Amino acid sequence: MKKHTLSIAVGLAMTLSTAHAQTETTAKESDLERITVRGAFFGQQVADAVKTPTLLINVPQSVSVISEEQIDEQALFSVADVMQYTPGVSVGLGEDHRDQITIRGQNTTADFFVDGLRDDVQYFRPLYNLERVEVLRGANALLFGRGGGGGVVNRVTKVAELDEDFTTLSAGIDTFSAGSISIDSNKILENNQAFRFNGVFDTIDNHRDFKDGERFALNPTYSWQVDSNTVLRASYEYVDDDRVVDRGVPSLDGEPLMNAQDTYFGKPDFNNTTLEAHIAKVRVEHRINNSWTSNATLQYADYDKLYQNLYPVNFDDTAGTVTLDGYKDTTSRQNTLLQVNLVGQLDGFGVAHTLLMGAEYGDQDTENARRDAFFDQSQDDQVTFMFSNPLDIPQMSLTDPVRDRASEVTFTSLFVQDEVELTEQWMVVAGLRYDNFDIDVADKIEAANGSQDGNNGLLSSSDTEMSPRLGLIYKPMENISLYASYSKSFLPRSGDQFLSLSLTSQALDAEEFENRELGVKWNISNALSVNAAVFEVERENGVTQDPNNPERSILTGTETTGFEIQMVGQITKQWEINAGYSNLDGEELGRVVDGEIANRDLAQLPEHKFTLWNQYSLTNDWRLGLGVLYQSEQYATLNNEVELPDFWRVDAAVYYDYSDKMQVQLNVENVFDEEYFPSAHNANNIGTGEPVNARLSMQYKF
Repeated sequence: MKKHTLSIAVGLAMTLSTAHAQTETTAKESDLERITVRGAFFGQQVADAVKTPTLLINVPQSVSVISEEQIDEQALFSVADVMQYTPGVSVGLGEDHRDQITIRGQNTTADFFVDGLRDDVQYFRPLYNLERVEVLRGANALLFGRGGGGGVVNRVTKVAELDEDFTTLSAGIDTFSAGSISIDSNKILENNQAFRFNGVFDTIDNHRDFKDGERFALNPTYSWQVDSNTVLRASYEYVDDDRVVDRGVPSLDGEPLMNAQDTYFGKPDFNNTTLEAHIAKVRVEHRINNSWTSNATLQYADYDKLYQNLYPVNFDDTAGTVTLDGYKDTTSRQNTLLQVNLVGQLDGFGVAHTLLMGAEYGDQDTENARRDAFFDQSQDDQVTFMFSNPLDIPQMSLTDPVRDRASEVTFTSLFVQDEVELTEQWMVVAGLRYDNFDIDVADKIEAANGSQDGNNGLLSSSDTEMSPRLGLIYKPMENISLYASYSKSFLPRSGDQFLSLSLTSQALDAEEFENRELGVKWNISNALSVNAAVFEVERENGVTQDPNNPERSILTGTETTGFEIQMVGQITKQWEINAGYSNLDGEELGRVVDGEIANRDLAQLPEHKFTLWNQYSLTNDWRLGLGVLYQSEQYATLNNEVELPDFWRVDAAVYYDYSDKMQVQLNVENVFDEEYFPSAHNANNIGTGEPVNARLSMQYKF
């Protein structure tokens, strides 16, 4: 609940309560006190993604909150940048056209949400209009539906504020001439209304040869305090992204190709991705009475996406050759989502309850087509030729479509959850979600081939799943909680982007994820908190990329066990810290070779990850920032044949408040110019980290 909405509702209720009898007054004041305390918002104590005004110390799962201030102070540009400083999460290359992460061993391109609504299209999400980013680890089907086996990432966007007029202008440029200009302007209108506009223009560049691009986005929002109990919010976002696709460097002798940090393994005038997105949303928040609140959100989104690329699949140092593959892929998707939540804080059977009941409906229409590259020299979609820098790529064209599909997904969900305060020390969180997921696919190529092969091009699948959640919390002190939790999630057989459905898979059971977790949370003060968790995630009927053929998938089960700890807040008035560490161990299950168990380590899962960001105030005007990242070695693919080496990276920053209105900062990334490889898509698409890079930024508020 927003602070101003809560204060209006509580103030009105207190005024009304004085007009009643003393007995009624006492009862209502008791209700108000509990709502005010449990709905309090200070610092990073609550998260929108949990859908209830529950303090994070009372949430039985591991949660990280990355604030707008931290995003700005570290000059973070992408979701990948944010995840680099988040324990338990590693970033993938995502073929350099999408956000792709691994949470607790579960690789995903779809477990992204915005204001609690599904945002599963493959693209790079901008950060210009965010209040914060929330990372909820563990299976999250009860709150979010399908997917989320290892966790989810929820972006909380800015809304028009009813209590202040302001405009903030920001600009920055870095060593590689990548720049950004943004505006955030809020205006109070008449009759309890407000309008806010966020906009950004980015130029994209880095150390890689030929890398460039542009992105701009705008996000107007509107708020109307209809009455003391009701707020209406409306927003529209437009994103236009056009950039060169760079899938990194190949491998050699089991490691990334060294001394090729800048070399571009593609064709600059062909490798390209574009995105045009329109996202419109209306949300109504209503306080029914002192105990019950409700909200309903309707969102429509339209995405048009294209990416085409040549990329390395082999490098032969002895022969001096490189092999490239390539294709062109187009996707059009329209999403209509409706979500309704009802939250009640009441007493029953002598104990306090926070009830969450909700329903969700979604309709997602997708069209996807792919054309392979065709090289005259090889008469194939792959070609091998002599390596040079830059590459001299043989003549190529594109084939007729090798994939041309249209899919319609509809899902309906109902869920209920109860947070029960049994005593001052004991709490139970229990809930259940029902999901019905239907997908219909029209494969135009198979339809044109006829049904003689047993496939008429019309495929369908239906999954009905029940997803439970159970948590037990013990609080020996008000600021300390110990918890145990169990949760379950599922992913339909069509995959997270609805592209893997086939005759052999449409009747198979959905993938299942089970998360078991023990944790402790300690609010050392109102400004400093520590949380730690040990967990186990099991995945059944899983699908992963075939390491011997990246364009195919294989069935597998997996198990990930691990430990996470994070400290966030102010140690002193001058010293702020965000430190985290994760230890992860993941392997596939059930693989047998020659009669022996031969499970392999999971890909893109570093065993150790350490993150530290400090900020220290020297004076009222000057501050210093220091960041340290360590990531241990990780395998690029499941066959464990190529290993990305471990690395340390040190970042630094200097901040100067020229006046109350103007701030200037200098961020330096990779201070010691470490050569490192932070991510991969497969064994021959490995991302290279940027060398030492400085960014100068300025912010002016009036």
